[in-house]
Amino acid sequence: MRAAVMFAYAGGVLATGLRDVTSDLGALDSRGWWAVVVTYEGKVTCARFDRVERGPHPGGRWVPPGEWSSSLDEGAYMRGVERIRAAIADGDVYQANLCRILSATLDGRAEIGGLGARLVRGNPAPYAMTLKLPGVEIASASPELFLSRDGEVVESRPIKGTGRTERDLLPKDRSENVMIVDLVRNDLGRVAEVGSVSVPELCALEPHPGLVHLVSTVRARLGGGIGWPELIDATFPPGSVTGAPKSSALTLLDALEPVPRGPYCGAIGWVDADSRRAALAVGIRTFWAEEGLLRFGTGAGITWGSEPAREWRETELKAARLLEVASGDGGTGHDLAERRTARS
Repeated sequence: MRAAVMFAYAGGVLATGLRDVTSDLGALDSRGWWAVVVTYEGKVTCARFDRVERGPHPGGRWVPPGEWSSSLDEGAYMRGVERIRAAIADGDVYQANLCRILSATLDGRAEIGGLGARLVRGNPAPYAMTLKLPGVEIASASPELFLSRDGEVVESRPIKGTGRTERDLLPKDRSENVMIVDLVRNDLGRVAEVGSVSVPELCALEPHPGLVHLVSTVRARLGGGIGWPELIDATFPPGSVTGAPKSSALTLLDALEPVPRGPYCGAIGWVDADSRRAALAVGIRTFWAEEGLLRFGTGAGITWGSEPAREWRETELKAARLLEVASGDGGTGHDLAERRTARS
């Protein structure tokens, strides 16, 4: 990517004037406004900025990437679904989120700000963020809240259940959502005041560009002495993109997924240590630049009721509109996903 000013943009706020970068989550309990990235594998980047003000998204040149390849082709993905179903039958897991990583050659003239601006126009999302930091370039259109914070009150809004319309949602989608809500309640319960964990909203229907989701809300009040290191340790990786039980799902997914997820399915967002407010998204619907490639992840939650071909189509649906925006293609997102995702 071409050299440019380091910045972070989220929710109409532009942060510039990079002051320092650290991998210490404890810094988020100090002072200042921080951009935060935690990869699925646990690599932490916290960047503090001096100038934070409302403004438009930064511009930048964007050049569409080359042909996409997938870490799992259709056959391999469907075999992975069957392996998860077998693990469910054996009682090892109840649910697991199987993911694949798409990669395409990135033109050296392209700028991450240009892609982020495209996403703001073409796929607006409640927890979108664009970041350019040393060694970290991300353009995310995440619709999912991993953790928000307002003082001692924290909230998570896990997504489970995806379709083009409400009619596409199945009974297994609601069951899966409830299962993940229980997992998130347990995670937050490890650091919350006793009796403070609640579920104000369960399986609410939420529209997004090109699809709908079932979204629930889990809320809690942090116990005394709990800072960001303890909160992340208790809740990471997000339950909606791992599975239940989380530890067993992580072991199974490590055996099934051939490449690291990176920022995809991690946490991406901001922390204002001065006001003690924050919003960290689950790193889905997210592009990142790495080693001359543009990468993008997509996946689906697998339960005993999953049909392998349907789960593959769900990964295509989730990717389609975003790939269309990144490519500048004039066709439908669904056609683009089928045409440009190589069978590797």
